[in-house]
Amino acid sequence: MRLSGPPDRPKEQPAAMSTALTGTPPGTPRQPGTDPLLHPDPAVAAEHAATENLLRCWTRETGAAPGPGHVLHVPVLGGAARLTAPVRYWSPCGWHRFGPVTLGTGGTPEAGRSSTPVDAVTVAALIGASSGRGAPGHLAALVAQVADSVTRTAGILAHRRTTAGPEHSPFLRSEQSLLLGHPQHPAPKGRDGLAPAQSAAYSPETHGAFRLHWYAVDRELLAADSAEPLTADQITARLLGDPDALPPGTAALPVHPWQAAELALRPAVAALLEQGRLRHLGARGGLWHPTSSVRTVLCPGTPWMLKLSLGLRITNSRRENLRKEMHRGLEVHRLLEAGLAAEWRAAHPGFDIVRDPAWIGLDAPGLPDPSGLDTVVRRQPFGPDTRVHCVAGLVAEQPLGDTLDSALAGVVRGLAARTHRPVRTVAAEWFQRYLDAVVLPVLWLDGRGGIALEAHQQNTLVLLDADGWPAGGRYRDNQGYYFRRSKADELSARLPGIGADSDTFVPDEVADERFCYYLGINHVLGLAGAFGAQRLADEQQLLTLLRRFLAGPAAAATGSGLPAHLLDAPTLRCKANLLTRLDGLDELVGPVATQSVYVTLPNPVAAP
Repeated sequence: MRLSGPPDRPKEQPAAMSTALTGTPPGTPRQPGTDPLLHPDPAVAAEHAATENLLRCWTRETGAAPGPGHVLHVPVLGGAARLTAPVRYWSPCGWHRFGPVTLGTGGTPEAGRSSTPVDAVTVAALIGASSGRGAPGHLAALVAQVADSVTRTAGILAHRRTTAGPEHSPFLRSEQSLLLGHPQHPAPKGRDGLAPAQSAAYSPETHGAFRLHWYAVDRELLAADSAEPLTADQITARLLGDPDALPPGTAALPVHPWQAAELALRPAVAALLEQGRLRHLGARGGLWHPTSSVRTVLCPGTPWMLKLSLGLRITNSRRENLRKEMHRGLEVHRLLEAGLAAEWRAAHPGFDIVRDPAWIGLDAPGLPDPSGLDTVVRRQPFGPDTRVHCVAGLVAEQPLGDTLDSALAGVVRGLAARTHRPVRTVAAEWFQRYLDAVVLPVLWLDGRGGIALEAHQQNTLVLLDADGWPAGGRYRDNQGYYFRRSKADELSARLPGIGADSDTFVPDEVADERFCYYLGINHVLGLAGAFGAQRLADEQQLLTLLRRFLAGPAAAATGSGLPAHLLDAPTLRCKANLLTRLDGLDELVGPVATQSVYVTLPNPVAAP
């Protein structure tokens, strides 16, 4: 059953297709210069990355599979032509690798008489039109987003291939390492509205750093809350660092510099500025660095991070803080402190949530929600030497020289060298330890605590021990909590009034679908796919280890229903990023159940 989606999938897919079509065994490094992502021209490498993403989306969201000779054919233009791409690696978990895409005449391989190389924008336009989805304006928007993403990716690669960048903590280095972005998104680096110079200054991948803009807001307009010893405005005053800059009777409000320029054009904000109830203090203070979400920033040496409002479309949404999300982050912090965290730590001492214990903004007549002025205050819990990685950054390939090796590959190959064991063996053990250290605690919180986390790879951090083995983890994101409606009484007993302002309770079937996608498909299967596509492990072996984990500790100790679902369900519900873009949806707008398009795909975890 689909909420909506493309035509029905083929009844048969090549389930036994080799996961190493090039014949390269797992554990063998890829040869220098053989991958199109390593093309010396960053623009060419960026084009290839984008076409691979589009084809991954297409195969996942429509059920398309390679034909004879390990070649993918996609009929376009009503069957009058086809896109063709050789399959370099076919992944059971979806991290496929493709060669260059060409456009040929005729709807079948046998009918073709000519073929022409095509770029990512052409691929997006052709497959978007062939999907039969969305209004023409949505297709045009998708094509524009793909073009924007390709241009930004080329700029990122050009910068990183020539600039080493400053020395940062392991945490910030990982946050800045998602050079190609989400491998299952059609426009992972699309950032509508950023000029080239702004993109360089505000993007984590280009080592961006900037001073925040600060506003003084009259205290009668101030909206804020805090579970810290300091109030939210006391925290922001300390971050401003200049008490003389604040006029009497005002509080300090931090704003992203791009947002500051855009806010002045909004009538409600312009009126507050004209009335003097909101005063722009300009750019002040130290340099803040964007993390992988772009709008969450940190200033080394401070105990806080700030999740700023930013009215840019980044991947699927415009990123301005909604008031309910700020209530949600603070509410989860209070819930954990009311006793849930102690129970969780007793079972899984290595895992926690990065807390969002305060927020600050303003309320004024005519100011909508989101206002574009609200900011989340987040704890920065990592020391300068803590080995912590955003999981998406850990698995992100780095097409910077003669190798594509990710940080994950570096960790696994380093462990193999030190322990004198095969890479494939070490990779399997690393994956097993990861399931225990990171995935098991998330399942516990779902089953025992009644909270399903939107624990995709970018929202999840893994802590490594001194040798490089997974030792624990953290979750971060005040948007991504699903309180199970079936657990409402238990959660309310822990924290009376929970959910009243945060709009976080959802039906269990919605929580199940989202939890399965974010933790099961995006996170765990995405990690297994990265191991396979990077020639570190055999994905089928990792799937076997995953089955054992789900049937063993995951089922016995967590109370979550996800392990049994992943083991037994013949199909899984999966978010379709391409179709979501073609439908013009913003994932932060509207009811949770209809914010994205979901499709049904075969379950690679279910026992063969």
